[in-house]
Amino acid sequence: MIGSTCRTLLRFLAIACFIGSAFAAPAAQADAAKAALDRLLAEHWEWQMREAPEWATMVGDHRYDDRLADRSPAALERQLAETRAFLKRLEAEVQPARLNDDDRVTYDVFVHHLRTGAEELSFPATATMVLSNKAGLHLDFPQLVQMMPFRTERDYRNYLARLRALPGAVDRNLEAMRLGLRIGWVTFRASLEKVPRQIDTLLVKDVTSSPLYQPLRQLPPELPAPVREALAAEARQTLEQTVAPALRRLREFVVNEYLPHSPVDGSIKRYPGGEAYYAFRVRQQTTTDLTPAQIHATGQAEVQRLRAEMEALMRSTGHRGDFASFVKWLNSDPRFMLRDANELLMRYRDIAKRVDAELPRQFAQLPRLPYGIRAIPAHEGPETPEYYTPGAADGSRAGWFNANGLALKRRPTWEMEALFLHEAVPGHHLQTARALELDKLPMLRRSGFYVAYGEGWALYAETLGGALGVYTDPYARFGQLRMEIYRAARLVVDTGIHVFGWSRQQAIDWMSERTGMRREEVAAEVDRYFVWPAQALGYKIGQLHIAGLRDRMRAALGSCFDIRRFHMAVLDQGALPLAVLDQWMARWLAQERELTKASCPTGSGTVSTAER
Repeated sequence: MIGSTCRTLLRFLAIACFIGSAFAAPAAQADAAKAALDRLLAEHWEWQMREAPEWATMVGDHRYDDRLADRSPAALERQLAETRAFLKRLEAEVQPARLNDDDRVTYDVFVHHLRTGAEELSFPATATMVLSNKAGLHLDFPQLVQMMPFRTERDYRNYLARLRALPGAVDRNLEAMRLGLRIGWVTFRASLEKVPRQIDTLLVKDVTSSPLYQPLRQLPPELPAPVREALAAEARQTLEQTVAPALRRLREFVVNEYLPHSPVDGSIKRYPGGEAYYAFRVRQQTTTDLTPAQIHATGQAEVQRLRAEMEALMRSTGHRGDFASFVKWLNSDPRFMLRDANELLMRYRDIAKRVDAELPRQFAQLPRLPYGIRAIPAHEGPETPEYYTPGAADGSRAGWFNANGLALKRRPTWEMEALFLHEAVPGHHLQTARALELDKLPMLRRSGFYVAYGEGWALYAETLGGALGVYTDPYARFGQLRMEIYRAARLVVDTGIHVFGWSRQQAIDWMSERTGMRREEVAAEVDRYFVWPAQALGYKIGQLHIAGLRDRMRAALGSCFDIRRFHMAVLDQGALPLAVLDQWMARWLAQERELTKASCPTGSGTVSTAER
């Protein structure tokens, strides 16, 4: 899972397009159409950096590190008009028939994103649903701090400017939520009830113990002592006199004005215009035209298949009890429990060494950008799941797998391998780092993200554990299946809640009975689906799509199918909507057939158990 700040910023991605030319066009085809396309792409990127300075920080563009985005309702109205203007110009100034195949794909994806972005901005939820226990200023700002550079006095001055900008961001949030109160778009209660406690982690008596003071505890010794002292003093004053009052104001609003009007039933169909919004979210998050009914049925079938595999694996261990007793044993036996956070980190680092050594068997090229493994900050709490923080395009910041070393009884060792494969390599880090290094693509394309592609790839990466040799016992393999089955269950539960009238309790009961997850874990999962409708659909839909492409390519190429080349083909165009990925893979298949037609028969490929 991508971290909270990343998710909030990626929401802005749906407003803007991050797709550039796939390859430099031959000189003969570098005509006015391509020039116009490139010009609009470059202009759009610069617009986005100005509009989303947090996103600029994330990708390594530090020109706007002293600013926070304006996400007020008025600003979103302006962004809607500007997005529509970009789309109008694109359709008027670029003649797609004159583009080569690669640029035509870029054009089609650009149109897709501008249309999707404009559609998202037209829904009231975009302007009003700005705060929950999963995302919001109180969570995003501390994670943003982790992505800022802190090497020079200017870096620290930028941070102080962002701290001073925080009250304005709070006020814009309050404006958005008050609009939501007026028009009936208020965050689901079970999620909102957790927000005051989250804000409290930033409201500490001694500001030097605040997570927001962390950069000032590590001032570079190269800075003159008077400068270090002045920066630290200014930070303390700003946190005490500017930031803390703003956060208290936000907390008081949530408790006194917002929570009393929050709905107990958070199904989107209960909101004004909610059915249309959910239909849009399904299209946006899956990048397909699948209907909720089709997705629901797919989830039912996948849950049934995976549960059968889990029970067969359970029997292979010699366990004599039922499924529930097996899961209870896995969650309590001392052999699967860790002593402390240091042991957790050491174990993850051992997994990393084993996986890194095996990656060349599955990938023809590996990214240069390194990744690290670290504990999440304590203020994020025991309920925060592990997540990935992307590196910077200029290589100045590594990618990070953030592991939660709190409440270790909730984190048995048998699920660690699959979790690592998802968040680090060959999952999020390998995919995003590889995209950042595709220097023939513009930054828009290199830093793009789609849930169905990015999370679908990360879930697919979990299934590579057999081929990578990390599922060395049936318990680790069971952990992989358990992680996959709850992604499949999401297809059923998310659509059940928002389309088919399921209650929260019904969703919790159904998911608990089938997945082997603890009820408290399931409750947190279900509440997530209320807060981010349809977002959870992208994982399993994307994974099934990528696995299906692999199987079709193998069947078509027979003995000439090379899994290493297939994986690079999926990765080396950057993130794509699934329909565009299909177009690209059809072209790749034709190229592979041409390259191998003299030496390989086709149609005789099979899929090994290790690759499933």
